[in-house]
Amino acid sequence: MKPDRAVGIVGYGAYIPRYRLDASEVERVWKGGVRKPGGSTKAVAGPDEDTTTIAIAAARNAVAMGGVETAQLGAVWFGTESKPYAVKPTSTIVADAIGALPRANAADWEFACKPGTEAMQAATAMVGSGMARYAMCGGADTAQARPGDVLEYNTGAGGAAYIMGPGNESLATLQASTSYVTNTPDFFRREGQPYPSHGQRFTGEPAYFRHVQASVTDLFEELDCGPDDFTFAVFHQPNYQFPMKVASKLGFPKERVEPFVLSRIIGNTYSGAALLGLARALDEASPGDRILLASYGSGAGSDAFAFEVTERVVEARKRGGIPVDAYLERSKMIDYAVYTRYRGKLKLS
Repeated sequence: MKPDRAVGIVGYGAYIPRYRLDASEVERVWKGGVRKPGGSTKAVAGPDEDTTTIAIAAARNAVAMGGVETAQLGAVWFGTESKPYAVKPTSTIVADAIGALPRANAADWEFACKPGTEAMQAATAMVGSGMARYAMCGGADTAQARPGDVLEYNTGAGGAAYIMGPGNESLATLQASTSYVTNTPDFFRREGQPYPSHGQRFTGEPAYFRHVQASVTDLFEELDCGPDDFTFAVFHQPNYQFPMKVASKLGFPKERVEPFVLSRIIGNTYSGAALLGLARALDEASPGDRILLASYGSGAGSDAFAFEVTERVVEARKRGGIPVDAYLERSKMIDYAVYTRYRGKLKLS
């Protein structure tokens, strides 16, 4: 899939909460403390943070870097599976906070962990068709995990936002995008249930690996290219093993992938996972670099993108925004009790 006119990323931004929980704390409380500290950590939203505040912070960073007037945003679209209101959009709050209302289209997107890339495809189409000069898209989530469940070891919080605009204004132009979607129920949360259910090993094959490989292979065919044509590759990261394994299957060397697998540091940030990895790649990229992005969402599907970084990336970084590494470095460790309080896992009434 390619837009009729050149479209790319004009600005991007990220946000990661400062609090971190070591996986050993979950092990200590629920499994008797076998696991040693330092294996992996995850980002935890503070008591005054939720998906909306994460999305707003990321959006403000994207606006600062993009240098665009927010009144020119034709759309503000965010994806999440953990929004604070059951019935009330997150995107209207984000759009209001950055000054994009009242004439921007605002809507929430949903597809487990990949609504942010769905919104990116739609934002690209909106700009590419000429319906808007700029459109914002992104994804943000906070951890959803039943206490003691395997998900609690590695489900974090964070988000990223992107402003899509004309190709001649972009710091990275989109070359093409593909999608591969099936009805594969590997992960779900029924109405009224506080925590999701998952299919254990079923979430690997035929879920994650099948869909990611298919979307990326289709992208290679559309662009007549292969792994050697990309400087960096970013995959959805529910853990450390999955993105590294699928990268190997597709022919990407470890050094082009591992720096952007943030799941060991901040956990699986759901809708923000692949988008945060892309933000870190863009933080490091040089003009002429090509970046592969492949998301994954349970239910199930994968979106793949090919971007080429332009000379404008240098100027964009000078305008503003906070690099991903700055958020990774400003961490504060907490124990399981504080985590339980911050995430509202104890019901007092």
